Amino acid sequence: MKHKLIGLAFAAALVTGTPSVSSAESVSDVNNRSVLVTVDQAKVFRVSRPANTIIIGNPSIVDATIQDDQTLILTGRSFGVTNLIVLDENGDALVDQPVVVQASEANTVRIYRRDSRATMACSPVCEPTLTIGDDNRAFDFASGQIQVRNQLSLSNSN
Repeated sequence: MKHKLIGLAFAAALVTGTPSVSSAESVSDVNNRSVLVTVDQAKVFRVSRPANTIIIGNPSIVDATIQDDQTLILTGRSFGVTNLIVLDENGDALVDQPVVVQASEANTVRIYRRDSRATMACSPVCEPTLTIGDDNRAFDFASGQIQVRNQLSLSNSN
């Protein structure tokens, strides 16, 4: 019976996207250990002792900048899960944790039209924003407007 329950938990994890865990730890333990970062935002991350080496499993998901020997700045680049390892000068791990980069839900509205999605940033007026996962048309439209606006700003400053 135990094997069947483990198989069901694994199948549920595949369907829901919940991280798989060993029988000795619960899903909440894994989620509590994860460092949560919002895409396109920075987060201060401090370590208990001076760090010597910083390793990011997938730097396209999160980036780390060293502020000082005990402070890192993590910046969410794309949605996903990776890991962060921080080693001291002896090569001992100070940190070995999963990093989850998630979308910002604050002040945003998602508009769904059948299988397409567009995201608006609202505070209080809603404006199109670039969000990974949006429909290509909405993303390209917002991206094109932002590029034109930036080019106009640069040409006016010369």
